[in-house]
Amino acid sequence: MSALLRPLRILLFAGHYNVTRCCSSFVSRMRHINNLKANDAACVSALQNGQILLFHRLVPLLQCSDPGSFKPVALGYSEVQSVLESAGSDGSLLKESILIGCSEKNQAQFCLDVGELDQAAIAEKCKGTFVELRKAFFLLAGADAPVVAKAQALLRWHQINKFCGATGQPTQRNQAGSQRSCSSSSIIYYPKMSPVVIVLVSDGKRCLLGRQSSFPPGLYSALAGFCDMGETLEEALYREVAEEVGLEVQNIAYSSSQHWPFPHSSFMLACHATVSPAHSQLNVDHSELEDARWFTEEEITCALQVKAPPRRNDPPTVWLPPKHAVAHRLITEWREGQQHSRDKE
Repeated sequence: MSALLRPLRILLFAGHYNVTRCCSSFVSRMRHINNLKANDAACVSALQNGQILLFHRLVPLLQCSDPGSFKPVALGYSEVQSVLESAGSDGSLLKESILIGCSEKNQAQFCLDVGELDQAAIAEKCKGTFVELRKAFFLLAGADAPVVAKAQALLRWHQINKFCGATGQPTQRNQAGSQRSCSSSSIIYYPKMSPVVIVLVSDGKRCLLGRQSSFPPGLYSALAGFCDMGETLEEALYREVAEEVGLEVQNIAYSSSQHWPFPHSSFMLACHATVSPAHSQLNVDHSELEDARWFTEEEITCALQVKAPPRRNDPPTVWLPPKHAVAHRLITEWREGQQHSRDKE
């Protein structure tokens, strides 16, 4: 287990020193974003000088940057005005833009859904393509994927929170889109994520992966499930593994966390855990999982070499979540731990 934790400690300390070096610019950026959330006038000004990512009914607009690689189309305020006008809108839709964050140079980043306009016309005008987010995760560069995911999550949250749960009255957003409020009840609503535990279980030589019936053919991932009300992270992890595959895990080690936009904004809490090889017999609950099985290091290495979902006519093969997903990170950490253990022998 110590071999497994070693790369995690390195990762955590490396991140610590990097943040320390960049502390002043990071603090400045965080305070700038906070000011834009609190000050409507400042947010309007930032929008006019910022970058805007376009979506069409929650599908992001991307542009091919290199063969097999895409990036989000980032437009300026006047460019979006021109796009909207060419599609038959008067440009007033721009005020619906939602603040995502800002660049290291403190340039504000916004997102806007143009779902009421003609998708093909928008894509042609911007020389881009609207790509479903699940597919986009295999095409986007590392830094772009979380930005696009956050943007889609914010747009979705606003679309489904237009009314107050207590009064049924319409809610109003602030300029940044960081909250919605009900004038009748004075309740303020903030974008939320649902906590989900995701765990890679190992018996020392193999790791455990499963798949749901809704997964594309051949896709396997780490076990995951929503935390119940009142549960700790550890309690949720123990319960999910017991429910899904009938195992009692031990030696839980936290890895990292991630926002995941599916199904409706999840907060993924990623861990490693172990089971005794003598108690590794699976008893899969098929109402939860279509399949679960142990994978050797060699099988994982082969699966990691599959860089994109197999095409329809390709031979059946096991493949794994995209590199931006925390499940992929858990799997690569486990393989590195196995390699480190061998090097010590």
